[in-house]
Amino acid sequence: FAKGGRLFYIGAGTSGRLGILDASEIPPTFGMPHERVVGLIAGGDTAIRKAVENAEDATQQAWVDLMMYDINDTDVVVGIAASGSTPYVIGGLEDAKKNGILTAAITNNPGAPIAKIADIPIEINVGPEFLTGSTRMKSGTSQKLVLNMISTALMIKIGRVKGNKMVNMQLSNDKLVDRGTRYIMEGLDIDYTEAAALLKKHGSVKLAIDAGKQ
Repeated sequence: FAKGGRLFYIGAGTSGRLGILDASEIPPTFGMPHERVVGLIAGGDTAIRKAVENAEDATQQAWVDLMMYDINDTDVVVGIAASGSTPYVIGGLEDAKKNGILTAAITNNPGAPIAKIADIPIEINVGPEFLTGSTRMKSGTSQKLVLNMISTALMIKIGRVKGNKMVNMQLSNDKLVDRGTRYIMEGLDIDYTEAAALLKKHGSVKLAIDAGKQ
């Protein structure tokens, strides 16, 4: 990632939607371009809101979807499947490995096929669902936690966070502008008015703090 590679999530149904959710939160939270973390779902964007019949059974489709982004061996593919046996995800991971791409898998079924295929298996045993087979519940919740850990740890490692502050967040509303101003106050030990002026001048918390320390 530090060399320009990207992080791709692939999944079907709830798992696919959770990958898209995590990817969509990276630009506003960490100020990264949309194309650095990408979520793909079986059935395409239509499947985000409405289930697409048989989409998850298309073994070759994930690689077709990834190729639309000119995926290469600097990228990473994370397959997400509660059962660990979703054909769309299995096919995507297999094709990624054939092309020398680092792979990981998130599953709630230890020993599942995707865990055996991936270079880095992440197996979360949450036990039986309250509603049998409804993996949007415990499995989905655990997947979201793991996705948050992966992306947040990555953003911390590449310097998009300072301490525990989102210094690269997009200042897209008054609440976030106020939060950013307070981060600057704390970081530079200055009053609100001066911090607000610095933020307005530099357009980002990180740039304002860096300028204030010079």
